[in-house]
Amino acid sequence: MISFYLMPVIFVLGILGIAFEEQIKINKTATALLTCVLLWAILLIDTSIASRTEGFLQYIAHATVQSGDTEVSDYLSLRLTEHLGDVSGTLFFVLCSMVLVSTIDSYGGFKSVASIVATTNKRSLLWRVAFASFFFSAFLDNLAASIVIIAVLRKLVPDTTDRMKYACMSIIACNAGGSWSPIGDVTTLLLWNNGRITPYYQIFHLIIPALISLIVPTLLAHFFLFKKGVKLRQRPNVPEDEMYDILPHRARIVVFMLGILSLMLVPIWQTFFDVPAFMGVIFGLVLVWIYTELMFSRYKKRLREATTLRMTEQLNNNADLTTIFYFLGILMSVAALIEGGQLAVASTHVTKLIPSTGLLATIIGVLSSVLDNVALVAAVLGMYPVDASGALSPFVLNGSFWVFLAYCAVNGGSLLIIGSATGVTVMGLEGISFGYYLKRFSLLALSGYLAGALAYQLQSLIF
Repeated sequence: MISFYLMPVIFVLGILGIAFEEQIKINKTATALLTCVLLWAILLIDTSIASRTEGFLQYIAHATVQSGDTEVSDYLSLRLTEHLGDVSGTLFFVLCSMVLVSTIDSYGGFKSVASIVATTNKRSLLWRVAFASFFFSAFLDNLAASIVIIAVLRKLVPDTTDRMKYACMSIIACNAGGSWSPIGDVTTLLLWNNGRITPYYQIFHLIIPALISLIVPTLLAHFFLFKKGVKLRQRPNVPEDEMYDILPHRARIVVFMLGILSLMLVPIWQTFFDVPAFMGVIFGLVLVWIYTELMFSRYKKRLREATTLRMTEQLNNNADLTTIFYFLGILMSVAALIEGGQLAVASTHVTKLIPSTGLLATIIGVLSSVLDNVALVAAVLGMYPVDASGALSPFVLNGSFWVFLAYCAVNGGSLLIIGSATGVTVMGLEGISFGYYLKRFSLLALSGYLAGALAYQLQSLIF
């Protein structure tokens, strides 16, 4: 029994270690992987933990031999492989989408954003940045969108004091945009891949709440953070495209269209042809890869100095393996708690303590501002399986709990700058302090979060 209770303690300590990464001076990826290894080691050593779970009892009921230590070990080995397979689908999707976005950017696909957004009027720039962040995060993902927006802001807003405000608002906007798209955030991707929500149902039911969660804080910032008619301290410097004379214009357009369409069409392939999300994005990556290889073969002399644009270089230099291993550690740690039965016990206690699923999703959203939302959502997925008993249950496919959770888990990360991968990334890129964001933008984010949540609840009464 000691091992049974030790596992959730280790998991909680791991999550706290991730949350306080800067204080303990240990990278969160190392903490996540260590947590994963320790949890599965305890499970595999003390097989009595898994021998009492419902999953093992169902497994042994169909087995031809009686239960024993060997049988439990075989069961855990099988489940470990199955969980790794499920997690790998999410990891490959994230990896391929990262490389696609990086390739589009390297080929100048996002350069036009700077010229469209550019203006010296602070209030006007605020709205342009907000909506650009909102839609980019939905089509790419909120982390990639934040990196693109910061790169644009560094050219358009040279003054650091001015740029920090726009960077903080882009965090709120990127998370808002990521909440209504199945590929907008890792948590929404998890909900989709694990059969909790379908893409078009999510888009239809969350785009209005997400838009409200963007408009409310942007409107407040418009009046309270930016004075009327005030111009930027320094004029924007719309970047020149250094690859303009090297890359064929047609090739740049094709790479941009192939990359964006590959990401946008992923939900369509899955919905109509039952193609897994990671297979859809891999297919898009392969199309871009083949096209660029043919382009380099055709324009050998012209592209002699542009070898960094080849897909092999993009994979070597821009595949963020640290993030991939981090998600691996978190998701496999949660899988260990599923097999140990701790999440099933936790779901019973949580349901008694918080009977309202709407309140539960709201609290999870607030917690995601401190704890990692990927870990929280993954844990919730393990606690509450899909309910096939009735269409009115909040836990059925496209149930009210899962859809609202998609909104809350992503937007709740905006309450604090450390609450999302988007916030942490912008924090590092721009050197924004925790206190600066807390003082000026946390209340704005909270107002948008609550307004969008209220809009969803009112909308659910209509549809």
